[in-house]
This record gives sequence, C-alpha cells and structure tokens, in this order.
Amino acid sequence: MKVFKIIIGVLLSLVILTGSFLAYNLFINPKSPKDLVEFKTDEKEISVQYYQPYKNERLIFGELDNGALVPYGYYWRLGANLTTKITTNQDLNFAGRSLPKGTYGLYAYPYAENWVVIVHEKTGRISFSEPDSKGILMKINLPVQKLDKSLEQFTIDFVESSLRMRWDKTKVVIPIN
Repeated sequence: MKVFKIIIGVLLSLVILTGSFLAYNLFINPKSPKDLVEFKTDEKEISVQYYQPYKNERLIFGELDNGALVPYGYYWRLGANLTTKITTNQDLNFAGRSLPKGTYGLYAYPYAENWVVIVHEKTGRISFSEPDSKGILMKINLPVQKLDKSLEQFTIDFVESSLRMRWDKTKVVIPIN
C-alpha cells in the first residue's frame, strides 16, 4: 500500500510540473508572444489572435531536408503555440468567398510560390497537428510576395481591407471586403 501511495504521489507531481511548465511557457512568459490585431469600421469588427515566433537566425520557409522551420507543403498553424483565430461580427467576403460572422481557426500549407490558407471551424487549442478535415470551411490559394528586407518576427496586420502575413522575406495578403 505504501508503494502504491508513493507511485501515485510521483505521478501527481509529474502532472503538476508538466502543467505548470505548459502554463508558464504558453501564458506567463511565452517565447512567442501573443498578439491581437483589429480592424474596425462603423459596423465591421475583425480581430486576429495569434502568437509571434522569432526567426532567431533559422531558415524559416524552405525544404524539410534543409532544416526549414516551416517546410514547404506541410501544415503550419500560422504562428506558434495555440491556433491562430479570426473573429468577425459580420459576414465577410474573404478572398472572394463568403465567410459567415463568427470565430474560426486559420492555418496554412506554405509553398515557395503560393500558400494554401485554410479556414477551419475549430479554434483555441494547441495545434501541433493538422485539424480534422471535416471542419474545413474553405481553402484559399494565395500568391507569395517577396520582401526586400527580412522580418525577424512573424507578423499579422490589416492593410487597406486586407489581412497581411509577413515573416522573414515572405508576405501573403488575403483581401477582405
């Protein structure tokens, strides 16, 4: 009986330590800080919540064999830590497609010449693996634009009724109306 109590105590301690570590790294002092960007007009409100990883002298976009952090053709959660999510209070024309008001997860499959951005019904979770394909609302094929100067931190913002994503020397823009 005493051995059983010791085993339970050790397991409980491991669970508490793991939970504390995750809470600290995700919420208290994340290496990739949380950001919230907003676009507001008289009637329309759109926000994007995401985590901003840093380049830190790494190869960001490229081939898996070359050690790219975000390899071409593989799932990427558009940031770090938790799922990137977009919230709108009105129906939107999102890259030429109808997106009903609500909150959605965003992720992508980056390639050298284009990204396939996915809008998904699931939000707010740790997203190490690709979400279930049954929740996909739309897939958007968007061209990659090259930046002249490297951007150290992944950044999402709104520019002229568009959602812009930039990191390293890569930029992708989603038109919104």
